[in-house]
Amino acid sequence: MRKIFTVVVLLVAGLLGRPGQAQELNAQVAISLENVTITDPTLVSQLQKDITAFLNTRTWTRQTYRPEERIKLRMFVGITGIPQNGSYQATMRLIATRPVYGTGYETNLLNINDRNFNFNYTPQTPLDYAPSNFVNNLSSLLAFYAYMVIGTDQDTFARLGGTTYYDQARNILQYSANQTLTNESDEGWRDTSSRNRYWLLNNLTDPQLEAFRTGLYAYYRQGMDIFIEKPEEARTSILAALAGIQKANTVRPSTLFVRAFFDAKADEITNIFRTSTDAQQKQQLIALLTDVDPGNLAKYQTISRQ
Repeated sequence: MRKIFTVVVLLVAGLLGRPGQAQELNAQVAISLENVTITDPTLVSQLQKDITAFLNTRTWTRQTYRPEERIKLRMFVGITGIPQNGSYQATMRLIATRPVYGTGYETNLLNINDRNFNFNYTPQTPLDYAPSNFVNNLSSLLAFYAYMVIGTDQDTFARLGGTTYYDQARNILQYSANQTLTNESDEGWRDTSSRNRYWLLNNLTDPQLEAFRTGLYAYYRQGMDIFIEKPEEARTSILAALAGIQKANTVRPSTLFVRAFFDAKADEITNIFRTSTDAQQKQQLIALLTDVDPGNLAKYQTISRQ
């Protein structure tokens, strides 16, 4: 178990994005074609290999990750259009997981959909990344989500532990939004929709919505990680975390992060509390979830049937 909650982490810009010995990510990538045809079938497999290598063979932080500590993520890219040769319109779904201390169980950390995952790509040009400069939209997209995953993971081990990595994601967002290559224009970097990566990052780092992030620490480190030994204490911490998220949700209802959180956690929350013997706690939880996540109400109502 990484004891990162006792370590102050500093990033050195010269190390960011360089291949190294302490890779943080263990990514599996799948590319599919959605009603489009590519004449060269090897292009898809090469794109898949290049994205996987980009995520897995770089050193994104200064921390040391043992092989079993690398953050697992699955990335599904669906190519939906090819406006011109080398230019791709696509969607992306990312699912990241985190191991629960003392168990073989892996809990969902993030479940994100990006419907504006558009990029240029040619197999002859290796993917590259510069921490402070725009190289191309694909490398910006991949680096942005790498830091979002690492930042969220760090938030679960230390209160607000992901700040440094969200700062790097913001740097990528800013220079990508300001780039002037018309054929790589991407509205996902800008304040154009409440459901894009601009708002995902801004909601997550808004001081008024800090309870989102402190809730991650309470949910995972003070809840899931002690569940085997202290289930009732764990449930209390998880309920407190959800109450904090509910409070932040009243400030900014239905943000993208809240949606992504409950998309990842609804089934797990149901299973955690279904076996509780505290009827009052169950009713409190269901009332809270009815308010903050009504879309999954049918699942939550099964909690009280046990």
